[in-house]
Amino acid sequence: MSSTSFSVVIPARYASSRLPGKPLLQMAGKPMIQHVWEQARKSQAREVIVATDDERIAEAAQAFGARVCMTRSDHPSGTDRLQEVAAQLQMQAGEILVNVQGDEPLLPPALINQVAENLASHRQASIATLSEPITEIAAVFNPNIVKVVTDKEGLALYFSRSPQPWTRNHFHHRGQGNYQPESLPADFPYQRHLGLYAYYVDFLNQYVTWKPAPLEEAEQLEQLRALWNGHRIHVAQACEQHPHGVDTEEDYLRVKKHLERSG
Repeated sequence: MSSTSFSVVIPARYASSRLPGKPLLQMAGKPMIQHVWEQARKSQAREVIVATDDERIAEAAQAFGARVCMTRSDHPSGTDRLQEVAAQLQMQAGEILVNVQGDEPLLPPALINQVAENLASHRQASIATLSEPITEIAAVFNPNIVKVVTDKEGLALYFSRSPQPWTRNHFHHRGQGNYQPESLPADFPYQRHLGLYAYYVDFLNQYVTWKPAPLEEAEQLEQLRALWNGHRIHVAQACEQHPHGVDTEEDYLRVKKHLERSG
């Protein structure tokens, strides 16, 4: 059992451009947010909190036994919402919070434990997160898949929607005519960033005082605000496969079918 003490916060918003009311979509007889909460409860977290600005989500979460924290509706990011939870609950500066997205009903509890333990064991970092290997060339050039590059200690150097790094000898013909590389370079292990984070509360308190960083606004990646302000982010390869969350109607139907089939 992990000796790291941490709490989980699940931010859940009703508004969604592609799937309105997403946290309340029914899957195997339960709202999606309940599946996420139950997975988080299987981790070593001492507490799991649902953070929402919507009374419908709050009522549903309280009905299945979750602790709910009502937050403001004008937060620009999930990180800001997390900080409000820490402030409302008067959490101490050195406490660890893990942000679990409210649309990941299949998230393995082991990954939650891993990211919290990694933050506790790498004191030079203010944040810990995870990655997984990229195995297809198309993913490297897909701007919806965020790439991460680290140093030898596993500390992030940069996150980007573009190919990082640009392996010059392998991609040198790309952009010339219709040439497309057919494979990944053998000499560099590209990594996809997974959106699971652990934070120290004192970092969250600093984060909300900073203006959005130029790199953050360019890439639309809020973790770049931390790097811009001199904080380190530890990145480890996920200890288990990270299932895809629910972003689209197709994702919803696929995960719903999986949960119903698995009982």
